[in-house]
Amino acid sequence: MTENTSGGASEPAKSPEPSGVDLARVALRAAKDAARARGDAAQQKKQARRGGLRSGARADGRDPMALGSAINRLITERGWEAPAAVGGVMGRWPQIVGEDVAKHCVPEKYDEDERVLTVRCDSTAWATNLRLLAPTLVARLNEDLGHGRVTLIKVQGPGGPARRYGPLRAPGSTGPGDTYG
Repeated sequence: MTENTSGGASEPAKSPEPSGVDLARVALRAAKDAARARGDAAQQKKQARRGGLRSGARADGRDPMALGSAINRLITERGWEAPAAVGGVMGRWPQIVGEDVAKHCVPEKYDEDERVLTVRCDSTAWATNLRLLAPTLVARLNEDLGHGRVTLIKVQGPGGPARRYGPLRAPGSTGPGDTYG
């Protein structure tokens, strides 16, 4: 304690001002902390450039997963649920329409915007038969896929053989395409 010369009362002692050495220690500690923070960020950038951050002990989105889970995740992320479901229907076509119809009628394509399933039949008789069964088939498909996924079944008859043009064709002839359709 120091005595005050102006009066006889004593003042409490003030803590000493940091000297040059103490200031240097504080500044060094702050610089080390800042460098450590910058170093962590630089290390992460370097790892990202070299092929990505490494997976640690905790699970994250980069961990390996089963193929089925990966495909389901991809379908969900891209919004491919409806086309994938219709693709499944095309794979299960004989179970949905029956073996007899499946032998003669094959689904060709699905237009997602118009919700139309195109089916090709191997004869005009089967095409007519499938046109008669179309409302029942649409109901069965919507039961399987979800309401409103298929609004119309477009039935096509058999396609003729590829038209070949050669030396034995008469000019203007449509060839065997006249017979089919």
